[in-house]
This record gives sequence, structure tokens and C-alpha cells, in this order.
Amino acid sequence: MSGSSATATVVSVDGRRIRLTSLDKVLYPETGTTKADVIDYYARIAPVLLPHARVRPLTRKRWVDGVGTDAKPGTVFFQKNLDDTAPEWVERRTIEHSDHSTAYPVLGDRATLTWLGQIAALELHVPQWRFSRDGEQENPDRLVIDLDPGEGVGLAECAEVARAARAILSGMGLDPMPVTSGSKGIHLYAALDGSIDSRAVSAVARELARALEADHPDLVVSDMTKSLRTGKVLVDWSQNSAAKTTVTPYSLRGRSSPTVAAPRTWDELDSAQLAHLDFREVLERVAQNGDPLAPMSRGRVDSLEPSPARLDGFDATPASRDRLEIYRSKRDGSKTPEPVPTDAPHAGSGAGASFVIQEHHASRLHWDFRLEHDGVLVSWALPKGVPTDPGINHLAVQTEDHPLEYGVFEGTIPHGEYGGGDVTIWDSGTFELEKWREGKEVIATLHGEKHGTHRYALINTGSRSGSGSGKDSWLIHLMEPPGASSPKRSSATSPRTAGPKRTRTTVGSARSAATSDTAPMLATLATEADLDDDAEWAFEMKWDGIRSIATIVDGRVRLASRNGNDLTASYPELAILADAVDGDAVLDGEIVTFDERGRPDFGQLQSRMGVTRPKDVAAAAKHAPVHFIAFDVLSHDSSVVTALPWSERRALLDSVVTPGGAVLVSPAFVGDVAAAVATSLEQGLEGVMAKRLDGRYSPSRRSRAWLKIKHHRSLEVVVGGWRDGRGSRASTIGSLLVGVPTDDGLRYLGRVGTGLTERDLATLSTTFRAAARSTSPFIDVPASDASDAHWVTPRLVVEVHYAEMTASGRLRHATWRGIRSDKSPDDVASDATSLDLAGVSSPRDAEEG
Repeated sequence: MSGSSATATVVSVDGRRIRLTSLDKVLYPETGTTKADVIDYYARIAPVLLPHARVRPLTRKRWVDGVGTDAKPGTVFFQKNLDDTAPEWVERRTIEHSDHSTAYPVLGDRATLTWLGQIAALELHVPQWRFSRDGEQENPDRLVIDLDPGEGVGLAECAEVARAARAILSGMGLDPMPVTSGSKGIHLYAALDGSIDSRAVSAVARELARALEADHPDLVVSDMTKSLRTGKVLVDWSQNSAAKTTVTPYSLRGRSSPTVAAPRTWDELDSAQLAHLDFREVLERVAQNGDPLAPMSRGRVDSLEPSPARLDGFDATPASRDRLEIYRSKRDGSKTPEPVPTDAPHAGSGAGASFVIQEHHASRLHWDFRLEHDGVLVSWALPKGVPTDPGINHLAVQTEDHPLEYGVFEGTIPHGEYGGGDVTIWDSGTFELEKWREGKEVIATLHGEKHGTHRYALINTGSRSGSGSGKDSWLIHLMEPPGASSPKRSSATSPRTAGPKRTRTTVGSARSAATSDTAPMLATLATEADLDDDAEWAFEMKWDGIRSIATIVDGRVRLASRNGNDLTASYPELAILADAVDGDAVLDGEIVTFDERGRPDFGQLQSRMGVTRPKDVAAAAKHAPVHFIAFDVLSHDSSVVTALPWSERRALLDSVVTPGGAVLVSPAFVGDVAAAVATSLEQGLEGVMAKRLDGRYSPSRRSRAWLKIKHHRSLEVVVGGWRDGRGSRASTIGSLLVGVPTDDGLRYLGRVGTGLTERDLATLSTTFRAAARSTSPFIDVPASDASDAHWVTPRLVVEVHYAEMTASGRLRHATWRGIRSDKSPDDVASDATSLDLAGVSSPRDAEEG
């Protein structure tokens, strides 16, 4: 072992300290791929790998001394149990067997992936089922078919069988997606809804294999016997057994070269050049096109929040259901004094207007807030009680509907029964209903027998409670009585913080104070660890588009970029905002395009940027229609609302914007950042935005009331030069020289060449001809990079992804993302300040520091 191999390096990965050793050890001799390369790959591929492996027991195949060669393979061993040397922060779950128990690691974050690379766990295998929140095995959420070629056949024949299997699975209502295994064959994945167990899924898979064998007897075999497989493709259905595992998508393989289990498109399977991909090819493909398998992880998301159904705006409640079914399922009338009616309530009979608030000393003291509606008492649990200060909102967790008879119930629910503890009536009476938007908003004035008259608003935050119950979380707000003047009061939503005072203006001043010329509020780049535990946060998805302020006045719409540039002519389809908004308003949002999988596609959006001629706009809109995703409101009619807390602005946004067509409202979720980040990964999005519930909107300011948490490192940089290409790019641009503006000048960050398309190169060539200059704009470009460079005036902003920042301040493995025509070099300087480039950790940084 060389001296450098023996050197230990401590790195920080997402707040976890990991000791790395033997980073230059060659694990793949054929290609010279080292342990450092493996660790780097797993760190960079984490955003798309983790959703396919999360919450599943992980089995590892380890090659401690490398995979060896075909002539002399390296030693490999399977490992299921988590040994004592594993870091204590690695998530783990135990499976009980008849004669022993096994503690498995659960792959949930990039730090764990880094540790796995350190121990040379090259292959990562998981079953088709997940753990439930209480550690139990759930039903499988996906079906997997392994197409394994026998002697004399290869990928082409596997692709032929895959297409035949696709036809059968599609007829069953499933949408299979292919993965070239990186070893020999192809895996087919299809999402399931979790309603059937592993035995039933295996039975279905077995019948599929037999059907394919019957239809294609010369090509397909379903029997595992090796002697029958020559010249045929084995359709291995056994991967669906609860005891079996499959290599997870994006895992490396322990072959002679570092190939990957790579998700593919069906178009690729039709190619005569279909081949397995190595890790470099996979990284480049993902950087350019994302994860083709991403829809699989949306098949069944069991996070507390936010569910894909909510992201899609789906919140159906069958009108014909028995609204007390859940209530009865939790109670035995022979064991509890609570009323347990046997008949379903008469839906639609809700002419009554009774309410009751009950003090409930269960395992945790809380108050139950119940309003009569549609024949039942619609119920919320208030962990912190009924709000008594208009400036302090309380959490309200919606629970199951209760029978009307519960309105007079007081007594003791026996210990061990659901909700066991003492129940007393805190107040009861009648209410006047002002608004009831099913599942979204309720406003009512309560006339109580004990505590008098009070007006409350219940607002659904769109999230799930953090208790693991899967119940809807709301906020309950004490309102002013109808017609009352606005007193000076705090508008904070947390008992621990005080917010700004409410301000109101005239119509004229509202339009002048908050218009599309208003510079938007900016977020601060952060990690999950930066969230203040003493604050309450809401989370939204981070949309990959163009920030825009939309002003709607007298039925007319004006769009402006974050720099104040008029975008209206480029996106005429967004004139629909006038119909979607109730009254005049100024909205903050993002202009995005979506790909065929429903994910934001910034590359496609670039074809719309800067296009203003009506004929060109119309042509571009056919291929890249845009949407406006509203996430905040700055003014409405006569009021500028930037001084209100986020929670109140959000409620106003939901009430004034009706989503439809090209107009969407960004879903917001209160509570669990880990679940929000996990779901953002599973949706294939960039990350999440964390917003303080009590935070005000600060135009043009970068605030810590909004934090952006990204899955991967990305950076907006300024182009200062370029170098000639080689090989196939000999006649055009080979790489860009990029940097960030500082007080001293343009600081050099390195070269970017990966990811550029022919169209990008043509656009850049035209831009650079007009911006050419004879001297370097950088303050610190090294001579080796400057020797053959062509310099340009530094005004073009582009976005790049990168693996890490080296100790010398250079971007490592930078990949092109696209031109940011909506941003200026001044914006880059501001963003770079919040990033603190010098503080980005790397293995070398850690070793030297």
C-alpha cells in the first residue's frame, strides 16, 4: 500500500463526519477506477438513487480488495447485518427471524452512501417492499421482472422480451420501465399500490413469465434450470419474493468495469447500439435528462408529507361514504362509554349548527374542536389548546368525524382503549357559518355557553401531522369579529416569536407599493441543519424555472423578472392569470415548463427565454408551454400584505388564486423537513424551500426567513472565456472558463465542458463573437488554463452542477445546466456571498484543516 493510501481523511457529508482511507486504492483494475471515484459517484448520484432504495433493508456485496480481473476475480462477500464498526448515525431496522434477528442498514441519505463507498460496498441490493413507520414489513410497492440472457443471447434479445412483457403488463394497468442491469440483462419495474402481499405479486409475476414462454417458446424460458437457458432469455419472477433482493437502480456492479444498473427509456431499448453504461455515462445522462425511473418512486409515497396526490391537487372524498366508518373502527361500544352508533349518518342533513370543545386528558392533554356539518361533528385536535391571542395561531390536526351524540359526551374512556382518558366539555353552543371550503378552509363565529362569542378560521396547510398518523394538519386562528376595525396586534404564528404588525393601504398606494416592478424576496442557501428549532416552518418544493412577479390589475397581466425586466410578451399564455385571480393582486411565483413526466424542465424553458416576436413566441409555445406556479402574494385589492406573516399570506393566496390550466399554486406543507426533502427527491425536484410561518415578505432582501435546501450542489457563474474543443468538437467550443464576481474582480472557479449540446454551442458561439475582448477578465486564472483561452466580457450567467469545491477554490466535476438569462452578474455576486464558497468542504479541505 502506498503512503497516500494509508492516509486517513475525515470529511463532512451533510453534517456527518466520515473517516475515509485508501482513497487511491484501485477497485476496478481494468479501468483504474479508485475508491475515491466510487465514493464520488455515489455522492453525486445520491439524489436519484436514494428514492429507489429508501426505507428498505439493504444487503451489500463488498469487494474489499477490488473486483480483480476476469482471469483473477477479487473476493466478494454478501453482508446483510450491520456490524459494530458502522457509524452510529446510520439508520437501521431489525428483522426478526425464527431463530435470530438481523439489523439491516437503511439507505436514507448521502452520508450513508459515502460510508458504503468507504467499505467498498459496490453493489446495493434491496427487496421490493418497504418498512412501515413502526418498523413492520409493508406490502410490496413495485413488481420486478429480471430478464437474464442465457448463453448465446444478449441485450438485444432481452429488449425483445421486455417489449413483449410491456404489452402484457400495460394490459394489466401497469406501466413498466426498463433498467439495464449493468451485469447481463434487463430489469423491468412496475409501480404497485401496496394493496397485495409479496406472495400474490410473485404469483402474478410467475404467470407473466409462463405467458411469455407460451407466446415465445423459442426465445423465453421461465424455468430456473440452467440447462434449459441456452439461447433463451430467463424471465426470473422470483425477485418478488419478500425474501429476495434486486440490485437497486443506479448501484454500481462488481464487474470488470464499473457498470451501473441504469434506468433507460423504451426508445433506447429499440436501439441496435443498446449497451450497458458505466458510471461516468450515467452521471452525464442524469445531469442532462434526470431519472427516467422517477415515476416509479411516485407509485406509493409513505412520507408524512407531502403526498404525490396532494402535489397533483387530488383530494377526493366520496360523497356516498359512511363518514363514521373510521370512528366506529376505532371503538368497541361494549368497552367505552362513548356513543358508538351503528347506523351511518344522514349525509346532507346538516341543517344544525352546534359545536363542542372538549378538554381531553389522554396520553397527551389536548382540546377537541368539533363543528356540526353534514350530519356529523367534523373534528380537530388542538395540542396547544384554543387560541386566545389573534397574533398566535395554533396547530389543529384533523381527526375522524364524530357522531352528533358526541356533542354532550363527558366521561372517562378506559385506559387501553383508543383515546383513553378523561373528557370534559370546555365549551359548547351554536355557531354561525361564514365559509366552508371542504378540506381547505372554515370560518365560523362560535356562541359559547361558557366562554362567549369568538370568531375562528381553520386553514388547511396541505400537510400531514408529524405524529405519523397521516392526519391533515391545519392552523386555527382567532379572528376579529365581522366589521371590526383592525387593532394593533402581533401577527406571529408561534408562541415563541412576535411578528410584524398588520398594515393596510389604499388601492392606489397598494398598486404603487407592490407591483411587478417590486424586487422579489430572496432565499438563503442552507441545509436541514440550519433550520431554527425555535421556529415553525412550512415547506414547498423548489421549482426549476424563472422567478417572476405577476401584477394583475383591471384584468391585465404584467410579468417581470427578478431584475425587473418585462417578460409579458414572451409568455402570452399566462394572461390566464387575470381569470384565475379574484380581484387585483401582485403575486410572486415561478415560470416553468414540464417534461412528459411532469417534472420542471429548465432546458426546455430556455427555448422560451428572450423570445418576443409574436410569430416566434407562438411557435415556441407549441413545443414548450409554460405554467405560472404562484407561491406568495404581495398585495390584494386595497392591501399591501408583505408585512403579514407567511401563514396569513399563504391563506390569502389560496383564497384569491383558483388553480387551473397554466396557473398552479405551489403546495405547502408544515412540519417534517426530512419527509419534505425525501418526497422532493422522489418527485425528481431540485430541493425544498423552507419558510418561517411567522416570516414577513422582505422585497429585494435576502432573508433567513426563507431557506433553500438543495439535493445537489449547483451554482450560477459568469463566463469570462472559452477554450477550443478537440476531437468531435475541434471546430467549436471545448470548455467554458467561469467565475464569480467579488469586490476584487472576477474570481476564477475553473472550466465547464460536460453537458453542452450542439444547440448550446451554437448559441454560445454567437454570444461570444459579440462579447470578445483581448484581455482576461479574471483576477486569478492559472497560466495553464489561460494559455490558449479566448476572452469575453463577463456578462453571461450560466448554471452548473458540481461535485465539490477543491481546496484551491475550483469546481470539481462541473456540468453545464444552461444559460440564466433572467440573472445578471450582480445576482451571482449576491448568491455567492450566501454560499460562502471558501467554506465548502472537500476531502482535501478536511485533511488540511
